[in-house]
Amino acid sequence: MTDIAWIKERPIAHRGYHDLNRTRCENTLSAFAAAIERGFAIECDVRLSADGVPVVVHDDDLKRLTGTEAYVWQRSAAELTAMRIGGTADRMPALTEMLSLVGGRVPLVIELKGVPGHDAGLVAKVAAELRTYSGKAAIMSFDHWLVRDFPRDAEGIAAGLTAWGGNTQQVEAHFSMLGNGISFVSYDVARIDNPFVRFVRERLAMPVISWTIRDKEAVERSRLHADQMTFEGFDPDRDLAS
Repeated sequence: MTDIAWIKERPIAHRGYHDLNRTRCENTLSAFAAAIERGFAIECDVRLSADGVPVVVHDDDLKRLTGTEAYVWQRSAAELTAMRIGGTADRMPALTEMLSLVGGRVPLVIELKGVPGHDAGLVAKVAAELRTYSGKAAIMSFDHWLVRDFPRDAEGIAAGLTAWGGNTQQVEAHFSMLGNGISFVSYDVARIDNPFVRFVRERLAMPVISWTIRDKEAVERSRLHADQMTFEGFDPDRDLAS
């Protein structure tokens, strides 16, 4: 298991330290710079462009953030990185731009988001960029088909399972992913009190981070059941200081 103890050290800014997309949008260089300034770790999302370049964006549909009627996998990296995000001056960054900006100053937790039939090779492409990156970084995914690629395509890179839900079928599916070399889990705070999370923390001594923390009630739930939180909409250092 790859060392991932650093993931517990600082709160993790969900899609960077944005302001809920009012003037500083999610997954932009401005949001990442703001997280770096405050010393927060950064969570971000990565997809593949039509020409196989990792770009930093959450949705597969470009409409919400760019107004474009298309999917990420239908546009080249050049087209995507020219798109303005949320009407701001920020444009969609390629992963290489994001890594260059961060430069190891804060840890990174990169969620890989794939569309079956369009994103083959996503794990290998991201891993190739991280192998030349000197900072602390980990990958994770909801997509079990991508998690299964981790041992082959991202050997030596800290990798985790992103997960949610609490019913028996969902929890059993999460257990089935433990054989793929993961070293941490990122779990939905609303259902984080479950047998899978307890097993990985107590029996495997594996770190668990929570998502997405937006209020004090979620903070308290995260403190009970996770080792660190992924937050947005507030400043943990300032707003939880009391």
